[in-house]
Amino acid sequence: MSGIDSYFDNLTEVLKTVRDTQSSAMEEAACLLCDTVAGGGNIFAFGCSHAGLLALELYYRTGGMALINPIKAPGLCLDVDPATFTSQIERLPEYGKLICDFNPIKAGDAVIVHSVSGRNTVTVDFALRCREKGAKVIALTSLEAGRKNPSRHPSGKLLKDTADIVLDNCGCAGDGSVKLEGLSEKVGPTSTAVGAAMLNAIVVRTVEMLVQKGFTPPVFMSANVEGGDRHNAQMLAKYKDRIFYMGH
Repeated sequence: MSGIDSYFDNLTEVLKTVRDTQSSAMEEAACLLCDTVAGGGNIFAFGCSHAGLLALELYYRTGGMALINPIKAPGLCLDVDPATFTSQIERLPEYGKLICDFNPIKAGDAVIVHSVSGRNTVTVDFALRCREKGAKVIALTSLEAGRKNPSRHPSGKLLKDTADIVLDNCGCAGDGSVKLEGLSEKVGPTSTAVGAAMLNAIVVRTVEMLVQKGFTPPVFMSANVEGGDRHNAQMLAKYKDRIFYMGH
């Protein structure tokens, strides 16, 4: 079996496990996002380093909701050199609280926080501060990684311990999924592919729920299809008070 087949087999198995074990939690997350949108609240998404890629996946996205706001904190978005700098920054105490406080997160909002290990200080501090401000936290993490790696937060808490809803990406500790003969390290992480699938599925269910409630959800069209620019501009204007990534 080639490495390509091995990776796809592993990824397919993880996705099946997610569907079999996480559907209830994903439904709960969709209910929370639906209630947040319908109730006039805001949605935010945050992660450090590669975990932050899912926050970027969710916003200004064809087929996605316009009301999902990414949090892009300095030094945590893989846009700095050396890249190892991000690994040190996400361990800094108190920085997570500052990130939360310098964003318009408030009671009645929902915040998606992604961290595979769930162990680093910034992520835990950020989630705790969101809860203190009255926002609901949806954690996407690996419970297996959490069982094998202790928290770096002074409280000993992992991300899963700070959340209202916990989503397990069902990945292995260390994230690499393929063991190759002659190599000690595993290759082929699954967390980004699986996490993106989980969160997009939750967005689809959220939109479905909103439609069932008689609410017209603000969903982006592709800017590369006719009418897309006009549709998106109208939506961004209509919801400008709940969208924080347009620079106003």
